[in-house]
Amino acid sequence: MVDLDRRLTRLAIVAAFVLALVLGVRSGAASAVVVQDAELAIADAASLPRLRAVIVAHAGQIVVERKLRGSSLDTPANIKSASKTVISALVGIAIGEGKLRGVDQPIGRFFERELRGDPELRKRAITIGDLLTMRSGLERTSGQGYGDWVGSGNWVRAALRKPLLYPPGTQMLYSTGNTHLLSAILTRATGMSTLRYAQRKLGKPLGIRIEPWKTDPQGIYLGGNQMRLSPHAMLRFGELYRNGGKHAGRQVVPESWVQASFEARTRSPFSGEQYGYCWFVSELSGHPLFYAWGHGGQFIFIVPELELTVVTTSDPAGPRDFDHLGGIYHKILEPIVALYD
Repeated sequence: MVDLDRRLTRLAIVAAFVLALVLGVRSGAASAVVVQDAELAIADAASLPRLRAVIVAHAGQIVVERKLRGSSLDTPANIKSASKTVISALVGIAIGEGKLRGVDQPIGRFFERELRGDPELRKRAITIGDLLTMRSGLERTSGQGYGDWVGSGNWVRAALRKPLLYPPGTQMLYSTGNTHLLSAILTRATGMSTLRYAQRKLGKPLGIRIEPWKTDPQGIYLGGNQMRLSPHAMLRFGELYRNGGKHAGRQVVPESWVQASFEARTRSPFSGEQYGYCWFVSELSGHPLFYAWGHGGQFIFIVPELELTVVTTSDPAGPRDFDHLGGIYHKILEPIVALYD
């Protein structure tokens, strides 16, 4: 009876080994098919003339990466307004460190000099959260007004001297002036430049290069535009948020900030998409989708439920090209999500 039990135990072990082997082969074959299909999607997207690079990562592993045009995947590129999402991360870190009180903190005390003599007292009550969600109520500095704004002698003062079109905390008006005010607040609250703070709090822990970018005439780094990150660095930043603010076991951005950033707080009157703390909030095939978006087709897409992070960079020159933006969505994002759904 003991010998029979031993034989049965051995048979069970052998059967389990064979089953695991078969399942492993099937899993490997399935993974190979997924990679092949992902490659085909990117090959199709290569027909988009402005597309430069694509990286797809699943469960923390790069599935496919392609440099289609331009520099290497490790060369910093202008991520345009995706810079706003990086500024948001720095604000969350500063709040976590106690350098800022929180999103409900009014901005007035940071700008006493710039607001002196302004009769519109409601500007002093604009909060950090209002700036993050583009609901300061101030007239936009983006779009047609961008050139005049960056041509002014003081970008902070020029942004604050814009008329208040809506009460703070109400209507969304997408404006780089809002995030530049955040950069000025970070500079004054931390006692260091936004560049230095970004290098210390994101660059060093993530192992990514953050180079100097454009500053205003007073030396404040432009908040919300012109930052330069490589596609690999963009991926690492996206993965940081997909993993709740953690990288290599270290909490780089507070997890509560990541969750708060992904919460829809307003809606863009332009695109119709919802917006959190400088992250666009959407859904695809029933799955929550969060993305950073820079002019021309600089994207960091995150689909947490599917453990997906997708990065694209594009030629930022020229006007907004809706065919190109739609092509990224339909030729890359939709097929990749479908593969893992």
